[in-house]
Amino acid sequence: MSKTRRVLIAGESWTVHSIHQKGFDSFTTTEYAEGVRWLRSALEEGGWEVTYQPAHVAARDFPFDAAALSAYDCVMLSDIGANTLLLHPDTFVRSRPLPNRLEAIRDYVLAGGGFVMVGGYLTFQGIEAKARYRGTAVEEVLPVHIEAGDDRAEKPQGITPKVDDEAHPIVASIGSDWPDLLGYNRFAAKDHATIVVTVGDDPLIVAGQFGKGRSVAFASDCGPHWAPPAFVEWKGYARLWQQIVGWAAGA
Repeated sequence: MSKTRRVLIAGESWTVHSIHQKGFDSFTTTEYAEGVRWLRSALEEGGWEVTYQPAHVAARDFPFDAAALSAYDCVMLSDIGANTLLLHPDTFVRSRPLPNRLEAIRDYVLAGGGFVMVGGYLTFQGIEAKARYRGTAVEEVLPVHIEAGDDRAEKPQGITPKVDDEAHPIVASIGSDWPDLLGYNRFAAKDHATIVVTVGDDPLIVAGQFGKGRSVAFASDCGPHWAPPAFVEWKGYARLWQQIVGWAAGA
């Protein structure tokens, strides 16, 4: 009987608090949203058991050490800033010392775990450099060097991904006809890493080894807005994510 493959996804959630001004009067509304459904569906279709932690849940419940993370074959961070994992509520509110969870990710991959970082406004460095992963233990794990400042490359006109390494398992049987993306995070591949797909002059998918484990950097989004409907509905979408996570997990 085959082993159940497990993946932990943290992030891909947000709350919007709006002020409605109508002449003299105003009122507020709050809306909570998640952007994980396309990614989660793609992985579940591939036989993965998905544990999903929205950002506010990950703040408290994301595992503290490599031993706890080892329950998963792969860990994914998507659109969740470093502060959410560094500043557990008990540390921020009660000044309680707790383990550094970015270092836990590093130790997990060193021991053989798989790690994937997905782009967005609060990944890599992100908007106004607020994601703040540069110089952390997570950057050690990644196969890329993170830029110092705001690393967004906005492409509202659309930009078409180009497969650079057709032999890599991440892009097996996907083909070269990919839908456009609307933006991505800029980064540079480390020595000995493999650039699998590019967008313009920049890497889109970079894969590499770290210790006994593997990591993948995906520069764009797994859902809107950088990944528009044509991308998330693309016939290659599910296979791409299944193969990204599968390769990171050692397949």
